[in-house]
Amino acid sequence: MLFPYYVGFIAFVVIILLSMSLRILREYERGVVFQLGRFWKVKGPGLIILIPGIQTIVRVDLRTIVMDVPSQDVISKDNVSVRVNAVIFFRVLDPEKAIIQVESFDLAVSQLAQTTLRSVLGQHDLDEMLSEREKLNNDVQQILDKQTDRWGIKVSNVEIKHVDLDESMIRAIAKQAEAERERRSKVIAAEGEFQASQKLFEAAEILSKQEEALQLRYLQTLSSIAGEKTSTVVFPVPIDLISHFIKKG
Repeated sequence: MLFPYYVGFIAFVVIILLSMSLRILREYERGVVFQLGRFWKVKGPGLIILIPGIQTIVRVDLRTIVMDVPSQDVISKDNVSVRVNAVIFFRVLDPEKAIIQVESFDLAVSQLAQTTLRSVLGQHDLDEMLSEREKLNNDVQQILDKQTDRWGIKVSNVEIKHVDLDESMIRAIAKQAEAERERRSKVIAAEGEFQASQKLFEAAEILSKQEEALQLRYLQTLSSIAGEKTSTVVFPVPIDLISHFIKKG
């Protein structure tokens, strides 16, 4: 009479043991297996069979992780206070190191990214932060990738999203930009005046050496004056006569 109960109990125990010993890992997952507390091997993907009570498994996701770096207060090399935030892209290459070498690799990467961001940006001026963002991204990425290599992690990319300034600094930069535009405008105007004066000087030299050119220029001037709607009466005087008086003077 008790036999069916024993069979049912044994079947229940077997189901429990199977549920504890069988694991299914997806294509992008790996399992770090420990046997009696010691690292045994990395297994997966697919069906994994464990010895209940002796072996345990820790799942590791191998996909690229996108992590926001919280806004950091940074003092630039020229003593300007800014708030900077970024995003980093990384993935686990070695599941064994990622689990054994660091307690929580995602938290470790986040904290390391924050300190590295402050350290790298603090070595540059504000103008460099605003204009050389690609170079700063590469610098931060290389430092992070080098330091996370011992954890089996690859930092593939770092992107600085925002460099925020306070209102007073924004107004100061706007005034500086306006002054720079005004300076460039004056320089361009001065260069134009200088080039014009050079051309006029060259033209004067040519006209003074060739009387025919001076005569032609004189006639063009008279034609221009006559064509305008004006009450001015022009009496043309031969250029030779003028030249004669000029030479006598």
